[in-house]
Amino acid sequence: MDPDEVATDLVVVTGVSGGGRSTVARALENVGFYVVDNLPQALMLDMAQLAFQAGGAARRTAMVLDVRSRAFSTDLAGAIHALKERGFSPRVLFVDADDEVLIRRFESVRRSHPLQGDGRLADGITAERKLLAEAREQSDVIIDTSHLNVNQLRRRVEELFGGEDVRKLRITVLSFGFKYGLPPDADYVLDARFLPNPFWVPDLRDHTGLEDAVSKYVLDQEGASTFVSNYAGLIASTAPGFEREGKRYLTVAVGCTGGKHRSVAITEELTAQLRDMRLSAHPSHRDLGRE
Repeated sequence: MDPDEVATDLVVVTGVSGGGRSTVARALENVGFYVVDNLPQALMLDMAQLAFQAGGAARRTAMVLDVRSRAFSTDLAGAIHALKERGFSPRVLFVDADDEVLIRRFESVRRSHPLQGDGRLADGITAERKLLAEAREQSDVIIDTSHLNVNQLRRRVEELFGGEDVRKLRITVLSFGFKYGLPPDADYVLDARFLPNPFWVPDLRDHTGLEDAVSKYVLDQEGASTFVSNYAGLIASTAPGFEREGKRYLTVAVGCTGGKHRSVAITEELTAQLRDMRLSAHPSHRDLGRE
């Protein structure tokens, strides 16, 4: 049997311990995936073939890998290649988070890191990052959960892996604040700090770019509409090429100082224009409400 003859949607989930794999697994179940947790990497091909043969709901299968599995190997690229040789087209999702965030998460639940041994939490995190370096590099999409709560992470996964055509490029337009750092998963980074900051307008300071008054103020500034339309055209013109090269996820990050006013308004408008161009685009606001 050739998996190409029948659509078999496979997602491989991996990432750092404490990054949110369990939340990702539950979110994938919410959108109809059959989830196999803590699967040894050596069994990925067998699991994919079983999913194909079972048919029905099992044709949408997510395999969650964990370094704590004794059968885990670092050759994720080889395992993915083996799947592709058999006609499958797996998508690899990597969950990540900042070291400081991971330490706080482990300390809050009073658990040791699975790889720290007799060392510190930081030692275990460092060892795991080395083990997963190639897996991160080979992934189709990286979700940094450092500043996401459980519900925000769930929504992000549902947006990415919902019922749309899995072959279609999915674009996340992400607002952020430069003072909180660049999004590590950004493919494009747009800088909206050339626009006047609504923070210095007393009537707008406490409002956000999701509100009409702030949005109008930002988008009415000289150069704002050209900025958005030019980038919308650039993204639309490159999207077919990304799809031909097999890229399924594109993250366009829009930054301002704090991620509250300008970047949020630009993100919403850019998303709307991309949708008008019949692209699958979804807004996300990393730092909104963080101040």
